[in-house]
Amino acid sequence: MVRKTTAAKPKSATSGSAGATASQARSNTSKDELLKYYRDMLLIRRFEEKAGQLYGMGQIGGFCHLYIGQEAVVVGLEAAAEEGDKRITSYRDHGHMLACGMEARGVMAELTGREGGYSRGKGGSMHMFSREKHFYGGHGIVAAQVPLGAGLAFADKYLGNGRVTFTYFGDGAANQGQVYETYNMAELWDLPVVFVIENNQYAMGMSVKRSTKSTTFFGRGEAFGIPGEQVDGMDVLAVKAAGEKAVAHCRAGKGPYILEVMTYRYRGHSMSDPAKYRTREEVQKMRDERDPIENVRTMLLDGKHASEDDLKAIDKEIKDIVNDSAKFAAESPEPALSELWTDIYADA
Repeated sequence: MVRKTTAAKPKSATSGSAGATASQARSNTSKDELLKYYRDMLLIRRFEEKAGQLYGMGQIGGFCHLYIGQEAVVVGLEAAAEEGDKRITSYRDHGHMLACGMEARGVMAELTGREGGYSRGKGGSMHMFSREKHFYGGHGIVAAQVPLGAGLAFADKYLGNGRVTFTYFGDGAANQGQVYETYNMAELWDLPVVFVIENNQYAMGMSVKRSTKSTTFFGRGEAFGIPGEQVDGMDVLAVKAAGEKAVAHCRAGKGPYILEVMTYRYRGHSMSDPAKYRTREEVQKMRDERDPIENVRTMLLDGKHASEDDLKAIDKEIKDIVNDSAKFAAESPEPALSELWTDIYADA
């Protein structure tokens, strides 16, 4: 059972318990909101399942890191975002793209290296961008996106536009030195950035218990005066509630906030990882007892907000969208050789 704890926070403090927060979030959530979260998480799940199939068929090259199991993290935080807010993440990025409104067609076409992709087939799984959706990657170097996220937030503070940047990274990246250099600058300059640590507990393949002596990752912000908390990342409503609190902190000009979101990936680190460092029983127990999509499905059915037939219809609709994206990708041409010379230099 994931707990919510607090570290010493000179600038602000969290109060209450994870159970109370989740309970309050449930009572304040409408039928339409629950259906949206269910649909958004299911789209990510089905899309990633299809991506895994295409990778196995050799239609996706290079690396491919799937987001299956972690869907509640990005869907919950996108529910707390406003138009114009930015997001930047690591190589496990397909879910973030879909959650912020990027089209499944463009994402799948990019995965397969086609002209119809968001980076015209040149970025692949780890390097997609969408200025229209304020999505700034997709970065293959571990923790490289963290200082970049602070830079995005610095620009927003300079412009005084009230925007917030969500900077996602994992528990493995949380041990990188550039993270702490960024914490220091972000707090020093009161940057409006939410540092989101997606703690899926295994980094590339080593358990957090073996890789760090810290009891929490968010607690490391205490040394810099950055407040934060740990939240149940398998509960989309708990994530949304924590996200709203973090965003309000940033928009009020109080500087950065750290969310350590406790989640779990069902697949290996990448498609080439057999994940032998954990048991099948452990993964199955998480699927059976803590699955984020099943959690919302149960709320919809128990609250009589939807019937089994309603949810089957949504599943069919989502599968149609995903299948259409695969068809679009297959029919989209490969980039022309002339694309080798584009997007190299910026016009100045």
